Amino acid sequence: MATKNGSEFSRFIEPLIITLRKIGGSGSSSEVTDAIIDVLDISEIELNKTIKNGQSRIRNQVAWARHYCVIYGLIDSSKRGIWALTDKGMKIQLSETEIQNIIKSGRTSHKKQKSNKSIQNIETADTEPYETELLEILKSISPSGFERICQRLLREAGFEKVIVTGKTNDGGIDGYGILKINPLVSFNVIFQCKRYKESVSSPQIRDFRGAMAGRADKGIFITTGRFTQEAKKEARRDGVPPIELVDGEMLVNMFEEFELGLKQVTTYEINYNFFEEYND
Repeated sequence: MATKNGSEFSRFIEPLIITLRKIGGSGSSSEVTDAIIDVLDISEIELNKTIKNGQSRIRNQVAWARHYCVIYGLIDSSKRGIWALTDKGMKIQLSETEIQNIIKSGRTSHKKQKSNKSIQNIETADTEPYETELLEILKSISPSGFERICQRLLREAGFEKVIVTGKTNDGGIDGYGILKINPLVSFNVIFQCKRYKESVSSPQIRDFRGAMAGRADKGIFITTGRFTQEAKKEARRDGVPPIELVDGEMLVNMFEEFELGLKQVTTYEINYNFFEEYND
């Protein structure tokens, strides 16, 4: 879709709504974004382009499309991390005019909130400042430090006997652990953790799977970067042991869930609509 109004994210509005309808009306942010990337056949070259805070430009634009759809009442904003269509979102017919109305509605909403930034120039969507800073901290610590913090994260997630192998040149394996499902069922897990600013490719996933062959029931690959679409497909390929992928976005979500290195702060924002009825 052309972006005559200068809003790059507008081309993702229609694919966003259509994708959510196809997968039953709701999905995680990463699930929905990956589906949109596949439908639009966006190249890895474009996916690797970032904005100044290091976030993927494409994923940022999809997040902005979602943000404007929330303002217009098409997507529910009640639960963070899950994007769900409202009844209006399930039924709306997305003509070019309607999409322009969505954009106008979003801009009007921002003006009412007296934003001191231009909508055209804002380059952060669902990413709060602390999230960007957290990723930068994780990227800056030493490789051994990152291995140890991943060890702590896995322990918080319920893994037992989590051991970091250290610099043993063990085929890319950084550690082992046991995930106990119940008293009778448990899985041996091998993990690899990489402080990447760039993308993890499918060959790296294949190498990791080769290293874990015969040693574990499951593998986990953790990175501060992102995984290419081909890497994601390789991780879930039929006929081979699946590998769980944890990218930078999911990594931040896990730190939030376990409040690991983060302190929750309560704050308020002004509801300008409340005061409108008192304007004579």
